[in-house]
Amino acid sequence: MPSAYLLVSHGSRDPRPEIALQQLIDLINKSHSQEKLLGLAYLETRPEPLHIQIKEFAQSAVVAGYESLKIIPLFLLPGVHVMQEIPEEVALATQAMGQDISVELLPYLGSQPSLATLLSQQMAEIETEAWILLAHGSRRPGFQQPVETIAANLGALPAYWSVSPSLETQVEDLVAAGKQKIAILPYFLFAGGITDAIAQLTEELKLKFPAVTFQLAQPLGASAELADLIWDLMNK
Repeated sequence: MPSAYLLVSHGSRDPRPEIALQQLIDLINKSHSQEKLLGLAYLETRPEPLHIQIKEFAQSAVVAGYESLKIIPLFLLPGVHVMQEIPEEVALATQAMGQDISVELLPYLGSQPSLATLLSQQMAEIETEAWILLAHGSRRPGFQQPVETIAANLGALPAYWSVSPSLETQVEDLVAAGKQKIAILPYFLFAGGITDAIAQLTEELKLKFPAVTFQLAQPLGASAELADLIWDLMNK
């Protein structure tokens, strides 16, 4: 019997990320005929804490005959959710379940090298002189390194929504360097409140720098390519 899989997302009060997640599961199921039990759980915005959600899904997996559960954090960066909160919740769930099923926490989605290929495909659709990779940001020490590495590999400047350097700061530097075409790549899985705010800020930047052409790429979204990437992670 193959493993059961549980995708863990942050959770949002905006309905769009959850709709996209359901679409993603549908794409995984349609693209791969291998029998599997695949579910969703959320770190926040649910009445039950994550460890209870894991336990309940694991119990359904045991009833279905599965002996192994693999948990995949659908996060792009190794912040406190990935490095601390999810492992703690998985440990609580494992303690409560006993020996009926083995539980393995797989690497987070953003750690997969093939994700850069997905981002490159998005970038190839836009003609520009300079790219800015815009991530959420964190005050956790060392958080910048993964973003800076990804940005360097893509030939982009890193910027952050919640900490410095901000999008506006990086735009100002590029304009001062003579760039007249600037594209922004939001490093987010799905559309939501923050990507709406990024779009609004981009419109403001267009007004502030009328001689510059700005283009805003979409977040990754529920695509067949992302579904394949998750499938590959599930089967490592």
